[in-house]
Amino acid sequence: MKAMILAAGLGARLRPLTDRTPKPMLKIAGKPLLAYHLERLASAGITEIVINISWLADQIEDYFSDGGQFGVTINWSREEYPLETGGGILNALPFLGSDPFLLVSGDIWTDFPIETLLMNSLELNDLAHLVLVNNPKHNLMGDFSLAHHRIGFEPKRHTYSGISILSPELFKNIDQQDNIFPLRNVFRPAILSHQISGTLYSGEWCDVGTLDRYTNLNKRITEN
Repeated sequence: MKAMILAAGLGARLRPLTDRTPKPMLKIAGKPLLAYHLERLASAGITEIVINISWLADQIEDYFSDGGQFGVTINWSREEYPLETGGGILNALPFLGSDPFLLVSGDIWTDFPIETLLMNSLELNDLAHLVLVNNPKHNLMGDFSLAHHRIGFEPKRHTYSGISILSPELFKNIDQQDNIFPLRNVFRPAILSHQISGTLYSGEWCDVGTLDRYTNLNKRITEN
């Protein structure tokens, strides 16, 4: 299975750190955040990786090159300007092929065992499988409900972790004139047609999306 890491965002909420340093290059305990993802993917046996980049892209590509130092092969999907999560994936599909692929948001920190997702393929007619987590303080309302391993929009919701398995078929009928759109735009119709499964993970997870969360995570990991 191939994997894609989303790493093209501007990181606006992490300014001024991201004015000169792209978000994937911000260091956690002295190591770029993106490096942790590559190491964990390699450890799970995933060696073909697509990474989309845009803001300060040269810094990222120059540092990680072809991925050889991490035991993986990286295909860089460059975006002239950020295409948001959905648009970025759509743009990268030529690198990903026709089989389901693992998606990881580049701005999360987690100990989720990726290898457990690789043991099972998508169920018949399913277009995606999402990993949900308990709602953090900054997203108390959650994103999606989960009942009998099916993703929905019921009132009691959990937070999407940024980890999922997606079928390229999820993007088959996209009608976006400018190709800039969030991933939730393709999730919604698939959820309404009962074509997305899910699981809930209760281990360590953090959205490293703001200065406070980044600072607190870095301090905690460094101290440990």
